Amino acid sequence: MRRHALGVIRILSEKNLPLALPALIAAAEAVFAAAHKTTPVAAPLAGFFADRLAVALREQGYSAQEVDAVLALAPERLGDIPKRLAAVRAFAALPEAPALAAANKRVANILKKSEAGAGAAVDAALLTEPAEAQLHQALATVAPGADAAFAQGDYTGSLQALAALKGPVDAFFDTVMVNADDPALRANRLALLGTLHASM
Repeated sequence: MRRHALGVIRILSEKNLPLALPALIAAAEAVFAAAHKTTPVAAPLAGFFADRLAVALREQGYSAQEVDAVLALAPERLGDIPKRLAAVRAFAALPEAPALAAANKRVANILKKSEAGAGAAVDAALLTEPAEAQLHQALATVAPGADAAFAQGDYTGSLQALAALKGPVDAFFDTVMVNADDPALRANRLALLGTLHASM
């Protein structure tokens, strides 16, 4: 089974076929389900493919950190993965990368402890601290370009665009208290961090 999985991975990756692996798994499962009474296998099979893919990429010389960063986003088109890995490697070489990676981890931990923030809209009128207003403006400037580059498959350009956020992010964490006593301010700051996390 491992050999077959690696064969599928190689075909999709090397030929850069415009096929989504989850869709292929679902189609195969439907065929077998129509002919036989089977238990659902899409989720465990997708996990099996992800494990095989991770091993194959590490054997190609990519670090575990690079592989984990790319596969964490569960890319559906395997032909995109080499470009994504190249983007991660190029981003890691930037001087801003360590600070932004640490900030992203910090943001994720803050949001994990609070149900607020994810998907919530930021109220510009509640941005009372200069640093949070600056971060909000920086996101409004940087995120559209980064998102557009990502949508076009320019993963390196997308990550490099985010490097401009280092200064505003550093200033935010240096001067703004996220867990403010005022519930409205606290919720708004969590929403701002949610927007930042979604962009990164």
